[in-house]
Formats: sequence, structure tokens, C-alpha cells
Amino acid sequence: MSQPSFPGFPQSFSAFLKELENNNNRDWFAEHKARYLSDVVDPSLNFIRAMEKPLKKISPHFVAIAKRSGGSMMRIYRDTRFSKNKTPYKTNLGIHFRHESGKDVHAPGFYFHVEPNHVMLGAGIWRPESQTLNQIRATIDEHQARWKRIKSKKVMRNTFEFTGDSLVRPPRGYDKEHPLLEDLKRKDFCVTATLKHKEMRSPEVVNVVASHFKTAMPLVRFLCDALHLPS
Repeated sequence: MSQPSFPGFPQSFSAFLKELENNNNRDWFAEHKARYLSDVVDPSLNFIRAMEKPLKKISPHFVAIAKRSGGSMMRIYRDTRFSKNKTPYKTNLGIHFRHESGKDVHAPGFYFHVEPNHVMLGAGIWRPESQTLNQIRATIDEHQARWKRIKSKKVMRNTFEFTGDSLVRPPRGYDKEHPLLEDLKRKDFCVTATLKHKEMRSPEVVNVVASHFKTAMPLVRFLCDALHLPS
């Protein structure tokens, strides 16, 4: 089967998110639900389908699932139960190409994120639970040279930057003089890169995203090895 063609995200995709930002209520969304489906959901699912083949070339263990619910596209509906922010909808679109063994966003994977004024790519693992976090830290400690090579590779440094939260103090069991202390203090092991909206609207967006994900694969592979996952 040939790779599905993808013309790029339409201008109306970002326009809808911008309007939603200014009209974040259920009545407006219900009135414009058809636009959400045609301008946001349909292009997103087509993009996910177009990413299937490039993603398999990077690794067969990361999945692109083109489904409105339960797949790679994340829900636009916010969980407001425990939040002071009671607006019902996210004003961004997130697509997570996670590891086949993962059940949610906390698994290793690749990420595509669009806001009205911001397009971002990500790779790694966000907010892992404590046992997973401990395994990653132990692997960094045990394989310091490999970790440093991944971080210092020129194409990696020129493309991505590490983001996320960190501990204030050294994690339990690690000396404050550890040469990789700042990495061991991380709560998230994610890197991000920014794209321009014109790149998102181009037919080349699939190639651009796949190229970025390939650059980040050594980091993702390190995390998979730490968690004893195939990569």
C-alpha cells in the first residue's frame, strides 16, 4: 500500500482553535461541532494515517492510530473535576504516537502539539510514575557515557531542548556532587522543538515531523531500554 498523501493542515484548523480560545463554552462548541469535525478532526486523522509508514521506519514499536477516540489523537474535552479552570475544552490539539506497550501519555513516545500561535514537537516521557522514574535515573547513572553522547550530539542540540519539571534537591540515593545531577533531578524526560505554522500547513509536514522524530530516537531508545521495552 502506498503512503497516504497529506496536503498539510488547513488554515481553518488553526482558525477554529483560535475561535475556540475566545468562545470556550458548550453552546458555542455545539453550534460549531461540524466545523470541529471537518477542520480539526478530519485533518488530524489524515495526518496520523500519513505518519504510519514513516513512524514504522523509525521504530516498529510506536503506533499511529487514526481513531477519534482511544487512538493517537488526544481528547479536546478537559477534565475539570479537580481544576480551578472550568473551561470545558482544550484550545490545543495533541497527537501522541506512544509505545505499543503504553496505555496513556505517560508512556515513551513522540508528540505533535498545535495551539493557535504555537506548533511544537516532543519526544520522550512525561511525568512517569515513581518506579519508572527510578528506573530511568538508575540507567542514566549506570550508563553515563551513553547518556552524555545522546545529549551532546550536534543534531540533537541544534533541534531540541529539554523541558519539564525538576526536583529542587538531589533524588534519594544520589550524591549532590554527581556529574549528571541536573539530569537525575528531572521529573520529565522530554525534549521539544518548535515548528512554524507555515510548515504545518505544507505537504512536507509529514517528512519534517518524521525527520525530527528520527533525530530524537536515540533518547527515546535510551528510555525504552531503561524500562525494558523493545525499541
